[in-house]
Amino acid sequence: MQSMNEERWSARVLIVDDNEQNVELLQAYLEELPGVETLTAANGVEALDLANQQLPDMILLDIMMPRMSGYEVCKHLKNESRTREIPVIMITALNESSDYERAMECGADDFLTRPLNRAEFLARLRSMLRIRQLRNSGG
Repeated sequence: MQSMNEERWSARVLIVDDNEQNVELLQAYLEELPGVETLTAANGVEALDLANQQLPDMILLDIMMPRMSGYEVCKHLKNESRTREIPVIMITALNESSDYERAMECGADDFLTRPLNRAEFLARLRSMLRIRQLRNSGG
């Protein structure tokens, strides 16, 4: 059995955030998971296009963005049969319980607040990717 550090992934993760520093930080964290490819989108419209074209294994979604909020993006993703099963983790500086509740109502699978705890973020991501891979393999 492989240890956590030796675990290999074959996954595509879409990072959706209009703040370049946030994108770079998430990409740096994801580099710790060998085999994870990242895609990026700077707004919700771009995110929906990429999600439909690339069908990522996971979407990391900011809430406060221009053109379309993360809530709206999540609703669109979860209402489309093609993207419905893609896990969505909302990552935001918002930390009120109402923000969490709204994210869950939109169909988000998880909700993390900034600043992120790297270990917690990676643990949650690994867990969701495992579940996604099991579902895709029929196991």
